[in-house]
Amino acid sequence: MSTLTYPEAIGVGLLQGVTELFPVSSLGHSILLPAVIGGKIQQDLDMTADGSSYLAALVALHLATALALVVFFWRDWVRVVSGLFGSIRHRRVQTRDEKLAWLLIISTIPVGVAGLVLEKALRHALGKPVPAAVFLALNGLVLLGAERLKRGGSGRRRAGHAAPVDEPGLDPAVASDVRLTRLGYGRGAWIGAAQILALFPGISRSGVTMSAGILRGLHHEDAARFSFLLATPVILAASVLKVPELFKPENSGVLGPVAAGSLAAFVAGYVSVRFLTRYFETRSLTPFAVYCFLAGVGSAVYLSL
Repeated sequence: MSTLTYPEAIGVGLLQGVTELFPVSSLGHSILLPAVIGGKIQQDLDMTADGSSYLAALVALHLATALALVVFFWRDWVRVVSGLFGSIRHRRVQTRDEKLAWLLIISTIPVGVAGLVLEKALRHALGKPVPAAVFLALNGLVLLGAERLKRGGSGRRRAGHAAPVDEPGLDPAVASDVRLTRLGYGRGAWIGAAQILALFPGISRSGVTMSAGILRGLHHEDAARFSFLLATPVILAASVLKVPELFKPENSGVLGPVAAGSLAAFVAGYVSVRFLTRYFETRSLTPFAVYCFLAGVGSAVYLSL
């Protein structure tokens, strides 16, 4: 039976923390890199092999990444949770925080339902290197398409897509929340539903959510923020449901490496979200689109030889 070593767990943890938040698909990379590297790493990191502990380890790494998001956005989540309880207590949806809380809840429902129904079937059917490579290339096309459609193919933003202006005196995070609450529940649910595509290995959750947000009129920084806020409860819920698998007797030997990998994933996730929230203030999805397309096509060709 394959085992997960400390170096492998730490390496996968760093990979997970970065690729979960960068729009390049963590699941796609978790499937592709072991296949491309080959050898013992491919054997140890094969989630489809009998007795493999890799899938259980990935659950813990996802949870660590979600905790990094909670820590980074803790002030925002305090306001969101307070807004939710205030809305329930007073039976109203009036304040900015109340609106944002319900926007996140409503926008999360589609992927929550789809994940319960489809996740296991899609992972078993498509969780193989070549399909993951194909979907990674498609992910690149999705990101590039969102950029081209937003810019109208001319390199200029469409009318009505001027740079966002913060309300005087508001903290930038609060000002972003104000703009997000103007989406409305329908458009928010549409953006949240885009996460369903991330059930296909190689399609990035943050990438498709950001693309959907951009297509619905959000600017990159707001689309990224909404993507990270939406991802937090989804990843947390999915991880908590699967964490008991990690403590099955057959996985007892990997608890130490998984703990080390989870710490690596937490640190990488925190650094990544800190970097990306600043990056998308002035830059676009295009570099990630090019990378995903080239990496996907290159991996598919290499693995098919």
